[in-house]
Amino acid sequence: MAGTNGKADPTLDVEHELAASDDNDVQAGAPENQSAQVGAADESTKLKSERDALYERLARLQAEFDNFRKRQSKENQDFRDYALTNVIRDLLPILDSLDRALQTQPEGEEFRKGVELIDRQFHDALAKLGVQPIESKGEPFDPNLHQAIQLVESADVEENHVVDELQRGYKIKDRLLRPAMVTVSKK
Repeated sequence: MAGTNGKADPTLDVEHELAASDDNDVQAGAPENQSAQVGAADESTKLKSERDALYERLARLQAEFDNFRKRQSKENQDFRDYALTNVIRDLLPILDSLDRALQTQPEGEEFRKGVELIDRQFHDALAKLGVQPIESKGEPFDPNLHQAIQLVESADVEENHVVDELQRGYKIKDRLLRPAMVTVSKK
């Protein structure tokens, strides 16, 4: 090395030397690595929050679907239970006529037995469908079950109790089909 103007000796062993690196490459490579890691972390966080939002949405949709299924099942059951309501309402006047016929004294005993049989069959068929008559006579007046037609003074029956039933009321399961038309006592 000693010799000429401070220049390096051209006889250096070049095979064993490391490749010269640019200082700019070393400094620029580190931030790219860091920004790639930061970008990956941001993307990972974004994907996790997206996943959580979708999971929450799925849970809500499953709950809504369960509620819908339960509501639909209840509506179907109610439909099955009360589908015949209108038909039964149309048949009740016929039943009333049969009941009135039994209250009269017809001339033929066989005719009366026939009407009683028809009346019993009719009541049995309605009972199978869940229709029950409302017992009114002697019961306290209930505006949810009774329709007061007349107020009468009565010493025999307590005040606000049903004295007489003019038309029988009916319920289907827990719903009122028709209120009983009654006379109510007053003092």
